[in-house]
Amino acid sequence: MAALTTYARTVFERLANEDICYLTTTGRTSGRPHEIEIWFGISDGTLFLLSGGRQRADWVKNIKKDPRVRVRINTQSVALKARVVKAGTHEDRIARDVLDGKYMGWREGQKLSSWARGSLPVAVDLR
Repeated sequence: MAALTTYARTVFERLANEDICYLTTTGRTSGRPHEIEIWFGISDGTLFLLSGGRQRADWVKNIKKDPRVRVRINTQSVALKARVVKAGTHEDRIARDVLDGKYMGWREGQKLSSWARGSLPVAVDLR
């Protein structure tokens, strides 16, 4: 697994400026693959996603039942594990800062957008 995550980190960090990634989860009731297109950000070996639907989003519910996911950026795809980020942690702040900066133009010292403040962060470790 170490070689796989080193590969994922190297490849995905080169693709960090791409606009979207594709996240495939396993349906919690159907057991079938479920793919979504979603904004992402990468910081220090972790790929972050924000769920505007918070815990109600199907993809978040799927991850809570089975954390195994497939992440694809362009033609690069790898199987990893996802997790919901704990509220109020340093990692929670990083996820919000990285995605708000990338997509909403947030900068240090500014207030985060309502999207970044209200969404649920999810992390996929690339290391």
